[in-house]
Amino acid sequence: MKLPFARAALAAILLCAVATSSAQSYPAGPLRIVVPFPAGGGVDTAGRLLGQKLSEAIGKPVVIDNRAGANGMIGSEMVAKSPKDGYTLLVNGANFVTTPSLYKNVTYDPIKDFEPISLLAHAPNILVVHPSLPVKSVRELIAFAKARPGQLNYASSASGSTPHLAAELFNTLTGTRMVHVPYRGTGPAITAIISGEITVMFMPALAAIPYIENGRLRALGVTTTERLPAMPALPTVAEAGLKGYQSSQWYGVLAPAGTPADILDFLNGHAAKIMQSAEMKERMKNSGSVAVGSTRDAFARHLQSEFTKWAKIIKASGATVN
Repeated sequence: MKLPFARAALAAILLCAVATSSAQSYPAGPLRIVVPFPAGGGVDTAGRLLGQKLSEAIGKPVVIDNRAGANGMIGSEMVAKSPKDGYTLLVNGANFVTTPSLYKNVTYDPIKDFEPISLLAHAPNILVVHPSLPVKSVRELIAFAKARPGQLNYASSASGSTPHLAAELFNTLTGTRMVHVPYRGTGPAITAIISGEITVMFMPALAAIPYIENGRLRALGVTTTERLPAMPALPTVAEAGLKGYQSSQWYGVLAPAGTPADILDFLNGHAAKIMQSAEMKERMKNSGSVAVGSTRDAFARHLQSEFTKWAKIIKASGATVN
């Protein structure tokens, strides 16, 4: 009568031994980091910086695989369906958790179908206005916009982009009705606000700083909860009058759901150490970002919080993609 139980116990021991042996031999070959956007953007930069240092740390090649298309959905779906062995990873950004609320036919769940490894970095936006707009603070912008519902326009690089949703969060928290004008990329949106065609924008910090410094744009606040190291005198939007406001582009690394925990821990240990190094902090600063390097649990909480927050904002605002 005890034989089945003995066999079951032996099977469990053998399974554990195989898993342990596999984990101890990991990585036995090259790793692939899928970036679901074209080369040259913020997600790609974060993926390449991580990949270079990870390769040096583990002594194995790390290949960057740009699988662009459908606002990141093509590459993300590919990773979700990849073997759960730690050899195919995903580096993605903030749109990873907003896409399901913006598109109808998303084939993966960003929470259930992936294992969070580490939050890599934050990339703040800066709330800027054209100097012709008679406001010099967040409080003044709120008052100006409230007095002119539907008359004040703001630019973004695309519908559903981080700058678009940052402005919709602002509208939702303040009760203002600034109108979205999407452009075909960050470049055309910047041209529009520099020319005065549009007077408000939540602009990526790296792109905004030169125009702020030469006086062609006026900065009102940074969108993260902490001030930007490159502009320490600039208050956060929350400090400047909109309590509870926080938004940013962010970058993180994930694996397919079901990847063994010890492999995830191995990857997290390296990713966190890489991102917290002085060299990486400086390199991310130069790319307009702030290096993080979090625990797996902290990144999991961040993903869930961002997913819930932006789903509510997108629903409340009626934000859509073209």
